[in-house]
Amino acid sequence: MPKNIYQLNHEPALQVTAKKPVMTSSFMLLSLLGLVVAFFTSQVHSAENADTQANLYAEKYVAQNGSQLQSLSSSPDTQLEHRKNQEEDNTRMLENGYDMMGSSTFISTSVADDLALQHGKDLRADTVLVYNKNTPIKTNIVRLDGDKAGEKAADDANKSATQTPQTIHYATYWAKLPTPLLGVHIIKLIPATSNGVALAEEVKGLTIIAVIKESPAAQARIVKGDNLLKIGEQVLENPDDLFAAVKRYAGQTVPVEVQRGNEVVKTTVALNVRK
Repeated sequence: MPKNIYQLNHEPALQVTAKKPVMTSSFMLLSLLGLVVAFFTSQVHSAENADTQANLYAEKYVAQNGSQLQSLSSSPDTQLEHRKNQEEDNTRMLENGYDMMGSSTFISTSVADDLALQHGKDLRADTVLVYNKNTPIKTNIVRLDGDKAGEKAADDANKSATQTPQTIHYATYWAKLPTPLLGVHIIKLIPATSNGVALAEEVKGLTIIAVIKESPAAQARIVKGDNLLKIGEQVLENPDDLFAAVKRYAGQTVPVEVQRGNEVVKTTVALNVRK
């Protein structure tokens, strides 16, 4: 069942480079037999081909949902954390009242983590989480001709690539949110279809993926995995319905209905007022 939620999914890049043309009989000729086509896996040589001063964490940054989210502070003391479990960290950060601004992903040789911190400061992030994982990926240049010079260049490049360890670099950038009106992070689950026919039953409401600690939702004992069905008189069928409901009932105590397993649970929640 696919989730209607923004996910960062970078497809491997394919780069092609050609050997420089050589001077023959005072004319500049580009021989097809002199072409050396290089197929790279997942941007492995991006660091090697880029300027040594370039910050790959900045170059490979992708904002989440086009968000302009920043720290509430004009000069945040951005913190860098080295982490291992991305899924657990995402939930922890959401529950602690942060939201992801965006992420950077690339594969290269060793890159200083301080560059991720620097980019986090440029973004005005409160926290940067960095993940580094060694990978067995080897980059090979495929020779499509019999040119001896081209063969030697390819062999030298392949030898260097084999001997140089590669690392998957991944960083996420987080900003603290204002005091939440409700305090939940949600997704809308949409059944997969085949030839226009749904392969599963529709999931009613909005599925909660995290509840912010000490928020109105947490105090109302709404938990991760619940499906929000209704707030006040507002039936919740999509995220816009939830935004409309919390805006409408801000500062009020209203009834809430959630689906928890096979049971519909009714409770009340005292929504905050946006400060």
